Amino acid sequence: MITLVRIRRNGLGIIGLILAGAAILAAFAAPLLAPHDPLNADFTQSLKPPGTAGHPWGTDQLGRDLLSRVIYGARIALFIGLCTVLLTAVVGGVLGLLAGYFGGWPGAVLMRLVDVQLSFPFIFLALTINAIVGLGLRNIIISLAAAGWVVYARVVRGEVLSVKQREYVHAAAALGMGRGRILFRHVLPNVLPSIIIVASLQFSQFIVAEAAISFLGFGVQPPTPAWGSMLSESRDHLYVAWWLAAFPGAALAVTALGINLVGDWLRDVLDPKFRA
Repeated sequence: MITLVRIRRNGLGIIGLILAGAAILAAFAAPLLAPHDPLNADFTQSLKPPGTAGHPWGTDQLGRDLLSRVIYGARIALFIGLCTVLLTAVVGGVLGLLAGYFGGWPGAVLMRLVDVQLSFPFIFLALTINAIVGLGLRNIIISLAAAGWVVYARVVRGEVLSVKQREYVHAAAALGMGRGRILFRHVLPNVLPSIIIVASLQFSQFIVAEAAISFLGFGVQPPTPAWGSMLSESRDHLYVAWWLAAFPGAALAVTALGINLVGDWLRDVLDPKFRA
């Protein structure tokens, strides 16, 4: 009930839920919402402007319906974002838990590795890893996860260092409870909100990073309808077909904005430091 009241009081949170919900709806209901097959080319309909009969958002250089491709592009973006967030949260969260609770030289080595990796720009590191592992949907998820897990590791380790000093953790240890049980029964539930907050804020970062990598030609490859590759294909036609870049770019921006607003709302709800 308290959460519902906070949602109603947070206008930006409501906007974020609406925008993110629209992207999720487009992803799940793409076959029902898309008026055409996103891969169906018709050269007689090439570069038709928005408002053309049967093509409300116009067509691309191959005569493919742009609205259909943007709708199906939501599937690629959200799938990559979700898979990457889950992978980074599990890997980074577990490593952060172990490093913070057990400490010692393995934890120190892990944190030095985290420091080194954080010294590189995220998108540059993800692009470099993707160039090494190769093209494809699976490889771009691996690349983004390999570049993003360090954030979880650092945040979770810091939370664990604080939580493990609390009285109820010491009491559980004094009662003879095993360290593994303490870690997953008493420590993990208290750091889980931080993991959720980081995941919600990184979701949009992964979506934008995937679009950037695909734009540069290292991510999702044409003719698969991905927003980044669609923006890349539009470069040669910007002066005669502005809609080729405008609609995929707007979809990317609106989706990222919506997810960021939801992330901010989750931070306000789950983090006690931000509660009124």
